[in-house]
Amino acid sequence: MSKASSPLLKIQQLNVRYGVIQAVRQVSLEVFPGELVCLIGANGAGKTTLLKSLMGLIKPESGSILFQQKAIVSHPPHLLAKQGLTLVPEGRGIFPAMSVLENLQMGSYTRHDHSEIEKDLQHIYQLFPKLAERRQQLAGTLSGGEQQMLAIGRALLSKPQLLLLDEPSMGLAPLLAQKIFDVIKTIHQEGVSILLVEQNAHAALKLADRGYVMEHGEISLHGAAHQLLNNEKVRAAYLGH
Repeated sequence: MSKASSPLLKIQQLNVRYGVIQAVRQVSLEVFPGELVCLIGANGAGKTTLLKSLMGLIKPESGSILFQQKAIVSHPPHLLAKQGLTLVPEGRGIFPAMSVLENLQMGSYTRHDHSEIEKDLQHIYQLFPKLAERRQQLAGTLSGGEQQMLAIGRALLSKPQLLLLDEPSMGLAPLLAQKIFDVIKTIHQEGVSILLVEQNAHAALKLADRGYVMEHGEISLHGAAHQLLNNEKVRAAYLGH
């Protein structure tokens, strides 16, 4: 990660409203190339709304979003995916009636480099051996942890410049959650920039370079992940100390 470079993602003074409720208020956030940045906060803090705004699923009321130094606020999701912005949504969003392999192939629909796609597919199988074993199985018959692996694998096949992960450990048993965090660490070490939204604040801050704390739609704290891990307010609110 080089802070001398321009931010890959730059959000400035973003406001998002659901009818009369302001879900995101004056949020500014940056992700630099090669960084893993986490966004932590309680349920209902506005984290998922922020990700949906980034992906063009919700139109912000005001503010700006720059991705690779280009304004993307009015861009539809399929164009953002082509530009290298990929979301693994909360709840995974897999296609249950399609096979594991077909789900993975959906991730590469914007690509035409067939030999590279095949190479990337084999890499996904190395990251997630269970998916290789079950490539012909219907995705809807996988366990929750395997479905999360599938959702991440599908996203990686789009060759993201920035991977957005929304609550990847939600609903998983501790051992499976740890497996997911281990894979996120590996993906990051391979050079993928990541914005991780996660309720498990301790695990997220352990992985991240920097972190932001979101409360009631606003960023209340941000800084180096190791500083937030040792911040008394963060420890009291999110780390159980």
